[in-house]
Amino acid sequence: MINQHTFHIPVMGIGFTIDTPLKVAHFGIDSVVFISDDAIIEKMRKFYSEKFKLPYYKINDNENDCRAKRITDYLNLLKNQVERKFNELKKLSLIEGKIVITENLKKYFNLLPNKLTLKKEFDKLINSVSNIDDIKNWLSANLKLGEINVNIMTKLDKTNYVNKTEALPIHYNDAHASLRGFANSNLESSVIFSAGMNPRLFSYIDKFDDFFPDEYGNIKKRIVLKVSDYRSALIQGKFLAKKGIWVSEYRIESGLNCGGHAFATEGYLMGPILDEFKKNKQELIESIDQILINALRKKGRTVPKTKLKLKITAQGGVGTAEEHKFLLNYYQLDSIGWGSPFLLVPEVTNVDEKTIEKLSSAKENDLYLSNISPLGVPFNNLRGNTKDIEKQNYITKGRPGSACHRKYLALNSEFTEQTICTASRQYQNLKLKELDNNRAEMSQKEYNKNISIITSPTCICLGLETTAYLVNDIERKIEGDAVSICPGPNMAYFSKKVSLLQMAKHIYGETNLIDRQDRPNMFIKELYLYLNFLKDKINDVTSNLNLKEIKYFNNFTRNLKEGIEYYKNLLTKKEDFKELENCNLILAKFENNIQKLITEAV
Repeated sequence: MINQHTFHIPVMGIGFTIDTPLKVAHFGIDSVVFISDDAIIEKMRKFYSEKFKLPYYKINDNENDCRAKRITDYLNLLKNQVERKFNELKKLSLIEGKIVITENLKKYFNLLPNKLTLKKEFDKLINSVSNIDDIKNWLSANLKLGEINVNIMTKLDKTNYVNKTEALPIHYNDAHASLRGFANSNLESSVIFSAGMNPRLFSYIDKFDDFFPDEYGNIKKRIVLKVSDYRSALIQGKFLAKKGIWVSEYRIESGLNCGGHAFATEGYLMGPILDEFKKNKQELIESIDQILINALRKKGRTVPKTKLKLKITAQGGVGTAEEHKFLLNYYQLDSIGWGSPFLLVPEVTNVDEKTIEKLSSAKENDLYLSNISPLGVPFNNLRGNTKDIEKQNYITKGRPGSACHRKYLALNSEFTEQTICTASRQYQNLKLKELDNNRAEMSQKEYNKNISIITSPTCICLGLETTAYLVNDIERKIEGDAVSICPGPNMAYFSKKVSLLQMAKHIYGETNLIDRQDRPNMFIKELYLYLNFLKDKINDVTSNLNLKEIKYFNNFTRNLKEGIEYYKNLLTKKEDFKELENCNLILAKFENNIQKLITEAV
């Protein structure tokens, strides 16, 4: 069945979309759940089991394969309850000869674009057909359930231990256990892999039958790769195809104009990247298809009779109906991800009232790239969030760092045999002690800068899940009340709490939720973000550039230059053209600075 909605709700943090499918899937809207944190999953399973009066049994930490089992049971719970709500939504009754529909069925159709033929068909049907069974049959044939998709961060592959000392096999690490939990569930949906390629994890996929196609090309559990450019999509797609695994969707995300971790490219901009996918989609399908067929034959697997389907979607910074339509039509995309704006929709995401207030009033300067992630990757942050305040209080008290309860990001082996997290109190104390031992070799300014670098990481594992406990009044003795949140720069242009219906109408151009008149086009915004990123990179240079750095800066400026020329040709008839001229002038200034750095280096 063809998608009725042209937007999807991406994963946001850990707790923000942990139960979003329960809120939107029965309305035909696809969304994504982060499943690598089995602690919050177990708490949410208990919460919803009690809410829906379902049997609940606790899966304890010492139980064999507890992570995967928790994930499987939670996903099955989501599926069962979403289907129950969907079936209830379609119930019709006959009162005094008149067909009465449920409020949620009305909402289902109200959420659809006004121009959609399906909506018009239903209005005509309900007013002209008196046979209730005919309408029920029509609803069953035409209404679509939204997908319960899941997200796994590929970097979460540290070794886990039993009894704190005995290392478990590779397939018990967090990413592998998450994949197994999804594979063993009853879902028919997709797993979205983010944060890059992980050959060890990708090689584990073919252990599960559900990821392989049947003779008609149907795949029960599909693979979606979040990518930042065409080349990485091709490399990862071929790698998986050699194992008989088809990538059903490439989800292109802006390098900087997005929420969460920011995986910046070397100046490659979203417009040119989307254009490359548009031009090469058929080549992508054909080049990978033959590799897949050969692999399936070698494995003795079913070879589908027809070529498998491929979707191309995009997300990162879209904020208006005009941008939404342009992406769909010009780049021939299958769906557009709307993330950060949904943080102001309590019907959809878990965000506590205090954080909603901060988000609503946030301006550009309040939304910034930070160094708080223990992964060492730039992380979008909201200035003044309560988790950062808590972190600063610990520093002020002379106790920097956090207790490491979850250990999902415990990836550093600098001081210990077992890896630890750079946001942990243990790591920061060891690192600060090392700094003090070398203090005589550095200036006070350099010393203070190093202290700031060491103490910047914060416990986002707890910070990104706490809000779900606050909203649902769930016990949080370990987690506390401090909240981390990671909206994208686009959040600055949305300034009020709204309903799901209002947001859908905004996406489809039937209302406007943006009051500000100075919001730049999403492509221009991303370009400015990259210019600022380049500026910071230049300012970080403290010594002569080496050959690798020279190559990096030259590639970065060349790619930005080519991106600006691309947008000039694309947006010639738009007012944004003047903004491109400003960007050209800024880039020329940066180029001069880079050339000075290169001259000094050689």
